[in-house]
Amino acid sequence: MGLLPDEAKVLPPPGIVNRNSVWFGLCGWATAMLHNSLNRRPALKAGVHRQALFTTVGWFIGYHLTKYENYKYATLDRDMNEYMRLHPEQFPEKEPKTFAEIVEPFHPIR
Repeated sequence: MGLLPDEAKVLPPPGIVNRNSVWFGLCGWATAMLHNSLNRRPALKAGVHRQALFTTVGWFIGYHLTKYENYKYATLDRDMNEYMRLHPEQFPEKEPKTFAEIVEPFHPIR
């Protein structure tokens, strides 16, 4: 089962590049850089393999957190729509307004 239930498999997968993946990837890279600095090694040149590993692990975690986030929002939307379907008296249909009814009349000043 893992982090997500089986019903989450019907959702489309998020893009490979999303805000969580980028953020956690950068955090992983910064962690490797901080580790190098704390051990008095050259920050950029030492442990490049560790930098790549931490970046990919952060990217992986960010991707799966995005999948979990999408699943949570989808369940909230599903529950909200189901509630609206079961209680139509609380959500009356509004009459559509034209654009002229929304915007104030225009009077040019010359």
